[in-house]
Amino acid sequence: MRHLHLVTATVLFTITFLGSLAAADWPGKESQWNGYAKVDFTVDQRPAYVVVPKQAAEGNPWVWRARFPGFHAEADLLLLERGFHVAYINTNDMLGSPKAMKHWDNFYDFVTEKGLAKHVALEGVSRGGLFVYGWASRHPDRVTCIYADTPVCDVKSWPGGKGKGVGSSGTWQRLLKEYDFTEAEALAYDKNPIDVLAPIAEAKIPILHIVSLNDVVVPPAENTFILAERYRKLGGNIEIIEVQEGTEKSQGHHFTHPDPKRVADFIEKYEAKP
Repeated sequence: MRHLHLVTATVLFTITFLGSLAAADWPGKESQWNGYAKVDFTVDQRPAYVVVPKQAAEGNPWVWRARFPGFHAEADLLLLERGFHVAYINTNDMLGSPKAMKHWDNFYDFVTEKGLAKHVALEGVSRGGLFVYGWASRHPDRVTCIYADTPVCDVKSWPGGKGKGVGSSGTWQRLLKEYDFTEAEALAYDKNPIDVLAPIAEAKIPILHIVSLNDVVVPPAENTFILAERYRKLGGNIEIIEVQEGTEKSQGHHFTHPDPKRVADFIEKYEAKP
């Protein structure tokens, strides 16, 4: 009888982890990232990579980093310990444009065909907010949750600098070129993160942001706080972690993350989309 139990347990274990991915399942050059295997490859002529957990959780859950993928990576390390993959495609200078979204679509197709889960948690740092909200609004059925760190939610605020923030004139010019906008068209743009929340709210996607209250690069009053007010009016669930002060050197934009575990717990909680 004991032998039968062991055989049954082995069969169940095999079924549970059937299809779990390992580094060898990814084409490309393998290296190490914080003690985990990282595989670099190219998708849609863009550099990309996947960081692989030592043992993938059931269903191969993953988080998708947008821009600055190494910044505040503490939560990613916790998620890797819990069996999540961490994935990234380099569309760095594209500022969430429609062209960037096409690359994102192709990357999603590639990694899910390889075996990653059909639903993903999106993580966006700073201008990464333009990517995660742009893609989530296009594909709300593919997103489990959104975590954003001091995110840009309105290009008029950054890089435009049309409010109280410092802006970035060079990046503003790059945005005009990337989107093929005139200045007037950019100012009238109605697909900022603050503008595309309806499909995200309808899909009941939970959101967590972290901001610093003295951030003058991406002021929360012009970005996260507007987005949160609109999302809640649409019936959406959003939480905000507020840090009192970012560093002077970063003009309030950077800070030591106060609670990576809260971020990891948030993402893990919503990994299984109904």
